Amino acid sequence: MKHNFEQSLALVLKHEGGWVDDPHDPGGETMLGVTKKVWEEWVGHPVAPGSLKSLTVADVAPVYRKNYWDKIKGDDLPDGVDYAVFDYAVNSGTGRAAKQLQSCLGVTADGAIGPKTVAAAQATDPVALIKCICDNRLAFLQKLPTWGRFGKGWGRRVADVSKTAQTMVG
Repeated sequence: MKHNFEQSLALVLKHEGGWVDDPHDPGGETMLGVTKKVWEEWVGHPVAPGSLKSLTVADVAPVYRKNYWDKIKGDDLPDGVDYAVFDYAVNSGTGRAAKQLQSCLGVTADGAIGPKTVAAAQATDPVALIKCICDNRLAFLQKLPTWGRFGKGWGRRVADVSKTAQTMVG
């Protein structure tokens, strides 16, 4: 809901961490979960390698708000569901997160959260919905070729998101 963006962002950033440039990570150079590619799109020009190291939470919060939270309609989703979908969107893309939410709700999974998806989410048991989203998210991640390298951390992240999102309900 509208009051959960800041809390949800803090939780996402706990998992995203600080500066990373793992050659095995397809995201490449990343700071506070924002990849170099995403940052360049945000600022509208190329940036020098390593320049992301100076980014702050205040710098990246608008990116998270516009590119993820607003796209998944976080302000309109039930408490807890908003965070579970937001974290999924940050980690695997807004379209995939939206389709998973829609699939769990039994509505058309077109990847665009609109009034029908929001209404269905508001009419569904949020705890069951969070569990469905997180269980299916984990199953998706386990099929990725990078699971062997990153799976342990991803598994912990999804378990933590599920637990925390459920505590946000009500």
